[in-house]
Amino acid sequence: MQGIEGVLGTLRSQALSAPESGIVELVNAGREQENLIPLWVGEGELPTPDFICEAAYKSLRDGETFYTYQRGLPELREALANYHESVYGRPFSSDRFFVTGSGMHAILIALQATVSAGEEILVPSPVWPNLSACAGIAGAHPVFVPMQFSEGRWELDMELLQASVTAKTKALFINSPCNPTGWVATRETLAELREFALKNNLWIIADEVYGRFVFGEEKRAPSFYDVAQDDDPILYVNTFSKNWAMTGWRIGWLSCPKGMGQIVENLVQYSTSGTAAFMQRAAVAALQNGDEFLQFQVEKAQRGRALLTERFVKHSRLNLSMPDGAFYLFFSIDGLADSRETAFAILRETGVGLAPGTAFGPGGKPFFRLCFARDIGQLNDASRLLCRWIGD
Repeated sequence: MQGIEGVLGTLRSQALSAPESGIVELVNAGREQENLIPLWVGEGELPTPDFICEAAYKSLRDGETFYTYQRGLPELREALANYHESVYGRPFSSDRFFVTGSGMHAILIALQATVSAGEEILVPSPVWPNLSACAGIAGAHPVFVPMQFSEGRWELDMELLQASVTAKTKALFINSPCNPTGWVATRETLAELREFALKNNLWIIADEVYGRFVFGEEKRAPSFYDVAQDDDPILYVNTFSKNWAMTGWRIGWLSCPKGMGQIVENLVQYSTSGTAAFMQRAAVAALQNGDEFLQFQVEKAQRGRALLTERFVKHSRLNLSMPDGAFYLFFSIDGLADSRETAFAILRETGVGLAPGTAFGPGGKPFFRLCFARDIGQLNDASRLLCRWIGD
């Protein structure tokens, strides 16, 4: 008999080496803790609005419990086209949109379509860890390109990005607004990235999940849609999770150049075989009737950002990454270099749940990520406890 260790040893090396999420590690350790203030994951405390849930209930009552369109319900794909037209101010064809079983599923399909085992994808870092882990499981190699941090802002080094290209490089991942740093690429930077990708024959995987969460006069962040042609090699991944408080629903979308329909349908078929119809009806309701709730979400995040930055900037030991978008505060504490160990201590001693920067790749180790898309009372209590714990 081999024993369980021998059996496990016969699994694919990529599966065996898949990293444990440094965020989920903290969540699992503290989710049952009393007096917990959970600011470690990217979601608010509000449940999905009733008008979205009612659309799902109606679909179930109407018997929509069978297999459905693998590219997505025509009504939802049309609603996605209309939503994009309203946000970006130009027409979109519903043919370019595909419904996925979460934003993570959209990323998986984008990777499957662009990067093979042994090939490379460029990933500016610090960055949400799931993309690079997913690439690694597939046998591809994420090549981290360090972002530059100076005077409270992160910037992308284009020269370093170009220097990271090899004969094996096939794609570039750009997350703007960025989780966890709050960096937002300007329209000029996106145009430069497009030219860079075309010059090097690379696909761009554009994660614009937080595109509506920006803090200033603009109603949205700059997008590759602003600078790209419809047939450019760009795959846009997105989700219903953040805008409409639907994190637990696991439904997202992928936007692709014309002509990829059958390819994407095949990849959906061999991964999930489609997204449940009742979830798609709920998504239609979110797109068609969710503007007011989305605006409320953005304003709520803006209030949370203002409270925390005003309080933290006064603390002598706190170094902030000032977020221009998304809904995270990324900060370090003078004298504490290992955020994983410190995050566990903060959790035990204060009940405040933070995500350690070690979870976000190179450049993240001394930082902590705090989600401020939360109840203002929770944020007030958490900031008070953190400042007391840190001391002078």
